[in-house]
Amino acid sequence: MKNLILFVLYISLCLACTGNTIYKEPDNLIPRDSMVSLLTDMHIAAAAKPIKNLDQKRDLNYMQLVYDKYKIDSLRFEQSNTFYTSKIDEYDKLLKDVRRSLEAKASVYQFEKNKRDSIKKSKLKINDSIEVKKGVKIKKDSTKVQNEDE
Repeated sequence: MKNLILFVLYISLCLACTGNTIYKEPDNLIPRDSMVSLLTDMHIAAAAKPIKNLDQKRDLNYMQLVYDKYKIDSLRFEQSNTFYTSKIDEYDKLLKDVRRSLEAKASVYQFEKNKRDSIKKSKLKINDSIEVKKGVKIKKDSTKVQNEDE
């Protein structure tokens, strides 16, 4: 008898967990393409939270800036996000688009960083060659600069 009760409870628990709820589309649903951009910016804002800003402050709430940029509030985002997450296959595609967008932005920023670094390196090489032409000798094992005349 005890095994029968446990079996019935187990089956009812398994059947209760298989429900797939799809929510009704909210009246103020954020369009899919805007949702991709919004989630991209939200991921960037979340990643920027522990980074110090120009005022040397950290742990600022950048999410409000994202909401302001898209002229929405957190309730509208929650309703739209809940609707999109109820359709897991569509939400998975949406998140893949977000990932592609983040990777594209990262590659652009990495390209810009590499370009700035190469400009800095070329300026250093130019400065080094100018110093050599002027007769300034730099010792490799120290940071002191000596004139060749000394």
